[in-house]
Amino acid sequence: MEVTSTAPVTVRVPAKVNLELRIGPLEDDGYHSLSTVFHAVELHDHVTVRAADEWSVTTTGVGAGIVPDDDTNLAMRAAKLIAARIGTDERLAIDVDKKIPVAGGMAGGSADAAAALVAVDAFWDSGFSPRELQDMAAELGSDVPFALEGGTAIGSGRGEHLVPVLSRGAFEWVFALHHDGLSTPAVYAECDRLRGNRRIPEPKPNTALMAALRAGDVDALASNLQNDLQDAACSLMPKLTTTMTTGLDNGALGAIVSGSGPTVAFLCADRTSALDLMVTLSASNVCDEVVSAAGPVHGAHVVHDVRHR
Repeated sequence: MEVTSTAPVTVRVPAKVNLELRIGPLEDDGYHSLSTVFHAVELHDHVTVRAADEWSVTTTGVGAGIVPDDDTNLAMRAAKLIAARIGTDERLAIDVDKKIPVAGGMAGGSADAAAALVAVDAFWDSGFSPRELQDMAAELGSDVPFALEGGTAIGSGRGEHLVPVLSRGAFEWVFALHHDGLSTPAVYAECDRLRGNRRIPEPKPNTALMAALRAGDVDALASNLQNDLQDAACSLMPKLTTTMTTGLDNGALGAIVSGSGPTVAFLCADRTSALDLMVTLSASNVCDEVVSAAGPVHGAHVVHDVRHR
């Protein structure tokens, strides 16, 4: 198929925090079923695609030095997946400007894959439907479909089956980042070890959390944050417990390890409380970096004026 190359296309894509992550028993295929509530926050990566003589991916920004620049890069895989689907031999250069932490439990790699799907689809005007993009996203990884959609949503299966959640208002978050990272497989393995031989039920969403989101009740939401991987992440990286305790002792309404960690997310009453907590956490040296963001926000979308990133 011949495609018409255009000017470079830039897509903005958000990070996610798991408001709830319930992990089912270990299955015969080595995976776990899960029930999670994804929540997109205004901490964004930007992915730009342009015509090139050879395939390439270049990353700048947060954690750029540890992001692969070959075919294992999820953004590259996403771009080549669309190229294969439309049958073109044209090649692209992919530029990723990162603000989402790498290996931080906020789906940075998955977000870049979603952004690449949207950017390449727009660049080549390939005309894939939202459903087709979602199907390709699910092939790339379980967090990629949500990065396409954004907002707040229940994820089931491996996280790729999404149902939007009604959420009223905005929530203010502070994220305590740890740059040394955690391996997702290692955290799941530690979760299984800590559970031992206990019978684990099939996971399902917490109705109290759903009600808190519908009402926009920040206090109720803070009370119902839950992550079944949190104990495992803290076992592998004990300083996460200190980070959470420090935030909760200094005004945070709730704290949760995001995904498999090591980012710790603090839910705050309002913007002023979030700024105060940022100052306290930065001064306490319990993490490597502190950022704030509100949610929910939209998923991956084309940025028409990149001056206003």
